[in-house]
Amino acid sequence: MGVSQGTVRKALDELAAENLLVRRQGRGTFVAEHDERRILFQFFKLVPDHGERRFPESAVLNVTVAPADAEESAALAIEPAAGVIRIRRLRALDGRPLILETLSLPQKVFAGLDRAEIPNNLYSLFASRYGITIARARERLKAVALSADDAAALSVATGTPALRIDRIALALDGMPVERRLSLCLTEEAHYLSDLR
Repeated sequence: MGVSQGTVRKALDELAAENLLVRRQGRGTFVAEHDERRILFQFFKLVPDHGERRFPESAVLNVTVAPADAEESAALAIEPAAGVIRIRRLRALDGRPLILETLSLPQKVFAGLDRAEIPNNLYSLFASRYGITIARARERLKAVALSADDAAALSVATGTPALRIDRIALALDGMPVERRLSLCLTEEAHYLSDLR
């Protein structure tokens, strides 16, 4: 590659610090996979108030394909009205609905996903089927009152307070590949972020 060994070591150290590479003593350095443990600590930030951090169960409510709205177009850096796959799902901890999510994915990037079975761990699917590794995400948080439809999906009263998380997930090359709007009930859970 025409670079010094020190430069390569430094690059590998940086990739490991960003959780893109995993070092295993005596075995070598490997590309990190999006297993549930990694996603749990890197991308899933809602934690029960009384209990351990764990991965939620998911139930897909519907999957649709439609033209991107203005917010999706801007978030995903796609042409206005380009096709997006929307996945709406309910996520629960201990059988209790906690999160209502709407994921918007560029149809051009994830062709055929709308006809596939949607697993709980989407980032692993993105990597294995589409060759897209989620490297990082940007989130915006805001307190909101739930609409009647959203409250019904979460089995709570209209107007119940919720935490709205608007996440843009970025691939290794920095391309936005997912917009995820999550409405989270926080009466018995909290958002935990480890800052470095």
